[in-house]
Amino acid sequence: MNIRKFTVYKQSNGEENIIYLSGELDLSAASELAAVLDSVVSQGDQQLTLDLKELRYIDSTGIGLIVSVLKVRAAMGASFRIQHIPVRIQRLFEITGVARYLVDGELQIHNQGRAERKEEII
Repeated sequence: MNIRKFTVYKQSNGEENIIYLSGELDLSAASELAAVLDSVVSQGDQQLTLDLKELRYIDSTGIGLIVSVLKVRAAMGASFRIQHIPVRIQRLFEITGVARYLVDGELQIHNQGRAERKEEII
């Protein structure tokens, strides 16, 4: 019996790509998420949303992937959101500095190409 620690599911409607993450996002799962993100991150005409409602754990590799998407989408002037962030993962975002790009508990970059908090993305 093979129990998957991590699953990623993509839903697209032509205007928005929503990526649902569940389980544990760590080094062993990062390539699976990267493959899905690579297929949608450059679609600047579509909203990109990560839904973390079912994510139980994220390590530095997963956070790095999110920061990479944040940088690419901001440089493109494309929308990017993270929604339904669990409290435990929100705390990691605060510790790592990702939280400064969160608005009302969600990360949102709109078409202006910058984070709403106006800090430079490094």
